[in-house]
Amino acid sequence: MDVGGTSVRAGVVDGEGLVLDTERAGTPKGEAALEDTITAAVSRLLDRHDATAVGLAVAGFVNSDRRRVRFAPHLAWRDAPVADRISHRLGLPVVLEHDANAAALAEYRFGAARGAHVAVLVAIGTGIGGALLVDGQVFRGAHGVAPELGHLRVVPDGRPCPCGKNGCWERYCSGTALSTTAIELLAKYPGTSSLLAAQVAEDVNAVTGRRVAGAARDGDALAQRAFGELARWLGEGLALVADVYDPEVVVIGGGVSESAPLFLDDAREHYAAIVTGAGHRPLARIRTAQLGDDAGIVGVATMARDLAARTVRNGRGH
Repeated sequence: MDVGGTSVRAGVVDGEGLVLDTERAGTPKGEAALEDTITAAVSRLLDRHDATAVGLAVAGFVNSDRRRVRFAPHLAWRDAPVADRISHRLGLPVVLEHDANAAALAEYRFGAARGAHVAVLVAIGTGIGGALLVDGQVFRGAHGVAPELGHLRVVPDGRPCPCGKNGCWERYCSGTALSTTAIELLAKYPGTSSLLAAQVAEDVNAVTGRRVAGAARDGDALAQRAFGELARWLGEGLALVADVYDPEVVVIGGGVSESAPLFLDDAREHYAAIVTGAGHRPLARIRTAQLGDDAGIVGVATMARDLAARTVRNGRGH
């Protein structure tokens, strides 16, 4: 299951990483209602399919044994034993995982990072999610919350971030950042004739990342300039990531990756020019994710399958 702030999506996944069937529901605000929604969605799928375990990909901090949700900004759980609660209700083994980690594992097993020794996932959506895999194993840090790439500070005293800091990477490289940049460019160049200018004249909130992408594809010069800024900041951040992790592959996922033709080549060039030792070291291969919206579900289902296999080998119940 992919448990997000807006929707809960459940899928039955086979051993080849194929999603065979899905259920979707809105995300309730309360803890009990959320767990009711999860168990109801799984139960509907179990009426149609045999399954051995359940995985929950969560947009939040999961502890290192993957049993508790420490904190999820858009969900009701706070230091909650979610895996045990859901397992008790369903009678199946349950594992939790950060959604970016789950997506990275899916891309390693079945997609763009397949076989890579060191792989990093950068999921660019409303913000930035990050994950690091070493020989197919998720690196979680000492407390299960690493790597929080979106909140690397790239601009001291820059744009404010909901995390409480200023100048975080995701404030300059995300769907939200795209709309912010477009609005700033319109203010800097008043009188610009563009589709975006017309939208701002009607309602500043009408300029979303998705609309900036559509305008850029239609040839809007200001929207294309906003994507140029996003490409520059993506390159800046990837250079930082490469300096710290030296990955073999970087996979760019998330909703903004659907617009990769508008920015990824420029980001690659910027990264290659500014990474430490530029011209004298191997560069990471930078690829777009192959599994799209299914990556979180596929990855956490793979983890759940591994958990079920260990449970059987150890002769334990759920």
